[in-house]
Amino acid sequence: MRSEFSASIGLVIGGALWGLIWLPLRYLEGIGLPGAWSGLALYVGAAVVILPFWLSGRFGVTASLRSLAICGLFLGGAFSLYASSLLLTDVVRALLLFYLTPIWGTALGVFVLGEALTRTRVIALLMAMGGLLVVLGIGETAPLPRNAGDWLALLSGMCWAIGSLKIYQLGSANTFEQIVAFVFGSLVVTLAVMVIAPDVFVAGTSLITALPALPWGILMSLYVLPMLVLTVWPASLLTPGRVGILLMSDLLVGVISAALFAGEPFGWREAVGSLLIIGAAVVEVLGKRPTV
Repeated sequence: MRSEFSASIGLVIGGALWGLIWLPLRYLEGIGLPGAWSGLALYVGAAVVILPFWLSGRFGVTASLRSLAICGLFLGGAFSLYASSLLLTDVVRALLLFYLTPIWGTALGVFVLGEALTRTRVIALLMAMGGLLVVLGIGETAPLPRNAGDWLALLSGMCWAIGSLKIYQLGSANTFEQIVAFVFGSLVVTLAVMVIAPDVFVAGTSLITALPALPWGILMSLYVLPMLVLTVWPASLLTPGRVGILLMSDLLVGVISAALFAGEPFGWREAVGSLLIIGAAVVEVLGKRPTV
């Protein structure tokens, strides 16, 4: 119970760090890396940083490579698609559609893990989803995808729920293995979407043009890697539904930072919705407190 509580707090902090990831992505886009190139620069940078540790042999592989690869494809792929969606739609819409993930995660927990759908979870879900709808604007629009970026955000949330289920089921992998799998999945999925839809994700930028930005990707990976630790480690201890709810700290920081730095709106809806989402996280964590 104490480890679950610590993992829950760590995930809230990790989610808050993810809420600012759009800033380096937009910066990389501004220096000539449109589409998926900016995300690719971050993942390549992270791979460059962790490769020496992998080659040192100090971090042995204890889990099945196949299982790790599956986890990595879903988890890393989720944030690869999410990173691309941030460049193809409004930050707030990408956040909202991704953070339908507590619904997918709770459904997987109930039907796959046999997790009980408790009153506390139902209250937390209602508050979280209510917060999403309030921020989006009840009566003005619906939380439905409108463009390619919206669809990527929705799909990324589904992938994250499945990936968090897989890593929870795996259990035996250490944090370093999980990070390696995450980076691997991010690279594979990013390269795949760039090949499948080059007009959207490559945006006419060549590899020669992209190479000068690699040092920036390495530098920014120093911000990304701590986020990964605080994201994938808790996912191995917490059920997918709880992971989805607590990770919504990303949404709060993303909405506020988008208002401060991107000129996106932040009015009464965003404020009330944020309070509901904070309340959902509090209910979820305190509803299952460790005994003293």
